Amino acid sequence: MERVTAAAYHDIAKPADPRISPDGDRVAFLRRQPNGDDTYESTVYAVDADGESDPRRLTLAEGVDAEPRWGPSGDRLAFTSTRGADDDRQQLWVLPTDGGEARQVTDVVGGVSGIAWSPDGDRIAFTQSVTAADREADRDLSVPEEYEPEEHPDPRVIDRTVYRSNQSYFDGRRPGVYVVDADAVVDGVAADGVAADGIAADATGGTAGERPGDDDGGRANHPDDDAGESSAVVRVTDRDADFAAPEWGDPNTLYYTESVGEDPDDSYEIAIHAHDLATDTVERVHTTTGWGASLAATADGRVAFTHTDPDQASMNQSDLHLLDRASDEVRSLTDGLDRGLGYEASPQWGPDDEALYFATPDEGRTALWRVPADGSADPERRFRRGAVAGATVGGSNASDEGSLAVALSEWDHPGDVFLFDAGDEETTRLTELNAGFLADRYVGEPEEIRFASDGVEIQGWVLTPPGFDQTDASVGTGDDGDGRETYPLAVEIHGGPHAMWTTAGTMWHEFQTLAARGYVVFWSNPRGSAGYGEAFLQAIERDWGDVTLADVETGVDTVLEDYPIDEENVFVTGGSFGGFMTAWAVGRSDRFRAAVAQRGVYDLTGFYGSTDGAYKLLEGDFDTVPSAEPGWLWEQSPTGHADAVDTPTLLIHSEDDTRTPICTAELYHRILRKNGVDTRFVRYPREGHELSRSGEPAHIVDRIERIVRWFDGYSDHHDAPRALDRPEDDGLTAGEDEDGDEKAGPDTTEPDRAD
Repeated sequence: MERVTAAAYHDIAKPADPRISPDGDRVAFLRRQPNGDDTYESTVYAVDADGESDPRRLTLAEGVDAEPRWGPSGDRLAFTSTRGADDDRQQLWVLPTDGGEARQVTDVVGGVSGIAWSPDGDRIAFTQSVTAADREADRDLSVPEEYEPEEHPDPRVIDRTVYRSNQSYFDGRRPGVYVVDADAVVDGVAADGVAADGIAADATGGTAGERPGDDDGGRANHPDDDAGESSAVVRVTDRDADFAAPEWGDPNTLYYTESVGEDPDDSYEIAIHAHDLATDTVERVHTTTGWGASLAATADGRVAFTHTDPDQASMNQSDLHLLDRASDEVRSLTDGLDRGLGYEASPQWGPDDEALYFATPDEGRTALWRVPADGSADPERRFRRGAVAGATVGGSNASDEGSLAVALSEWDHPGDVFLFDAGDEETTRLTELNAGFLADRYVGEPEEIRFASDGVEIQGWVLTPPGFDQTDASVGTGDDGDGRETYPLAVEIHGGPHAMWTTAGTMWHEFQTLAARGYVVFWSNPRGSAGYGEAFLQAIERDWGDVTLADVETGVDTVLEDYPIDEENVFVTGGSFGGFMTAWAVGRSDRFRAAVAQRGVYDLTGFYGSTDGAYKLLEGDFDTVPSAEPGWLWEQSPTGHADAVDTPTLLIHSEDDTRTPICTAELYHRILRKNGVDTRFVRYPREGHELSRSGEPAHIVDRIERIVRWFDGYSDHHDAPRALDRPEDDGLTAGEDEDGDEKAGPDTTEPDRAD
């Protein structure tokens, strides 16, 4: 069988955002797969809920689709897409599900996200980020045909505490809430070439999504508007503030959040507003705290939302609260649950609005919970498997609990859609998106291990190479003294720090690639990880480095005891907080043969000043700021121990990373260079903090191949020279185009040894 390689990333499809139709008969979802070196195909599919048929593609493979949402009656499906656009602004489209063409509903300057249907199906709420000038010129309602936005302000003047995120600067833009007529159409634009069943009749796309010439400047119009001049988009919020999370109660009540406080950028306060659209009046019904609030509302005035204690917020788990507007009572529904709400699925009401469903990380898996809205019982875990990339409750069956549609990744597949019947507790697999890919490839099953570190139980996993129990000359000829083959060990450390790894999810491909190359792979959820309770999460307070390293090294010791590992060939890597820990490890320990530190934080003070809203991690986890303890923060940073490093260390970073900005990596790399350490700095243009998860496909492949190549060059089990001694693109499949010619790759430092 073939082994998984880094380049195989191009062949892997992943599902996300599954949505059950109102009648429970179908599930819509996104299918995403690379379709080149720098782009993805992201399209909407639907599959029957009984699992008896193959998924059907509903949208054209043009642009990037997102957020599929069924209309209340199930006869229409809304989604956002970049189809027909010359930029990455998502616009709103609506597709009739009984056959017909999708029509474009908006053409707004800020793009569309966070869409939500009104209960009567007449309107759709959404958010977009715009400037005051955009509102003044009504570009947030409809973009004039002649409008060409400025690339960026020159000079760029900053008047905010947090002024950039997600690879870009805000540049005066703030998110607002809008409503559009669901029957609107932009210039009659529809998806040409779509057959009656909604599937593209011509796979080449033809002229789909092209905008014909017109005289009304591309304004969004209601089909009955003969004048063709009035926009169907209505501005709900019109202030320079950050609004989010639109959610309908009844057809005339729209809830949404607003970041508030003396300086909203520096505050955890989040106002929840109820906007009566019939009278255009707004009432602040509650103020919660946290990193952000997801809302779930009912027609009778009950609003569920997330809440995090603001005192050192990053060290606290999030709870589910419920506001009953009739009694003005707020209660917590998760006081008895020692788990924090996860971002895999927002809180949702179940059938008949009697119970709420939510997700949490839970000991290496994602758990979906049900809790009665009246607080009469503690949350009950209804589903617990793998890594979830979206889940919704809905449908109709014999049970009043409905069904759960889940996009799920597990050790033996990178992602599929499943339906869990909450009544009979049966799970049906609805898709096999990667059946062809998996049919002829070896995929190893990780083995769970548990070990004690400082008296605390830690969960980890070990993935062994193909043919692990057999002599494999391609792996090496080491001997553990008992005549058994020995193997090199690759240690992976997760980010966060308050995250949680499973046996699947976004790391599935990287773990399987390292194992296929002959490495035993070890990963764990050390103290500080989510999913094991609040005390476990808070165990790294004011100590990111040594506590985590103690757990990781104890795990390595356990693996060395139980597996035939060559203890002289142990390697380490990780991203974000894992990059911090990789650099911390090589500055405090000599056990690692080579290291790859990715998109890490290397100087806490530099991080505090350059990151986006994540500077709150320093205030929360360390309970300090740089001006209060500058020397101590230097000692808590990898750069404070960089002079002790002699481990060959590759640094990987994204140039547009606003979460862990590249400046601290530049400082760390310079220290290593000055000290003569084997090092190289690989910088990926156009990438942000999500490089390893959703970066350009060629960059994702290149990143994994560089990790493997760096480890191979120092491994006694691989006949490979150091990466520093090889031609720049030697061994990198992304380094050549289809004709075999060299093409531009990431920016790197000169390939010479630092001596």
